[in-house]
Amino acid sequence: MTPHPHLIHPIGYISTPFADKFGIPRQPSLAPNAIGTLKLLSPYNHADCVRGLADFSHVWLSFIFHEVAGQWSPMVRPPRLGGNEKVGVFASRSPFRPNSLGLSLVKLVDIDTKNGVTLRFSGVDLVNQTPIIDIKPYIAFVESQSDAKSGFVQGQPPQLQVEFSELALNQINHDQHLYDLISEVLAQDPRPAYASDPYRTYGIRLYHFDIKWRCDGQTAIALAVEHQ
Repeated sequence: MTPHPHLIHPIGYISTPFADKFGIPRQPSLAPNAIGTLKLLSPYNHADCVRGLADFSHVWLSFIFHEVAGQWSPMVRPPRLGGNEKVGVFASRSPFRPNSLGLSLVKLVDIDTKNGVTLRFSGVDLVNQTPIIDIKPYIAFVESQSDAKSGFVQGQPPQLQVEFSELALNQINHDQHLYDLISEVLAQDPRPAYASDPYRTYGIRLYHFDIKWRCDGQTAIALAVEHQ
C-alpha cells in the first residue's frame, strides 16, 4: 500500500535564548530561566484557539528538529550513556529521527491575546526559531505515572557547581536573569560526553551573548560574557 503524504504546517516559530544547539539542556525544565516566546501565525492566531488554555500550568510542544531534518539513524549514542553505548533510535530522544519530530513539556507562563496570540513558556530546550506544529495541555492524572520505568535514564544527571570570573560578572552588569540562565545552562555540563581536557575553553551563545567557559573538575567557570 502506498502511504499518503501528510502535510504539517507550523503554527509559529518559537524565540528562545539558544542561538545554537550546543548548550541547550538535554531535557526541558532543567533551565527554568530559559524563556521561549511563541507568536502564533494566521489562521491560528485567534484568541479562540487558546480559550481555556490558561487554566493549565504546563503544555506539550510538538516541534520539528529543523536543523537536522531528513537525517536519521537506527542506532544512536545517548549522552546519558557516556556517548559510547548505542541504543535504538526509538529508545532515545535523539533529534536524528525518521520524521524529525520532537515533543517538549514546558511551563506555560502567560498568554497575550491583545494583538494576535503570543505565548510564553519557561524551561524550554529548543533552539531559536524552532518550528512549533502543535500545543497540547499537560494532564497530570493520566500523564504522570508513579510506576513508570525510565530505562537507562535514572534521575537527573549530577550538576556542576558554577562560578563566574570577575570579568564575566562585570560584563553581566547585574543582569540577574542572564546570570541565572548561564548558571542553569552550565550546571548541566553541556560538554560532549567524550570531553576530558580541563583546560579547553568552550563557547555557548545565549541571546546576543557569547559565553566563554571551561570546566575544572566538578566546577564550570564562566570566563567571559561578550556581547556579539
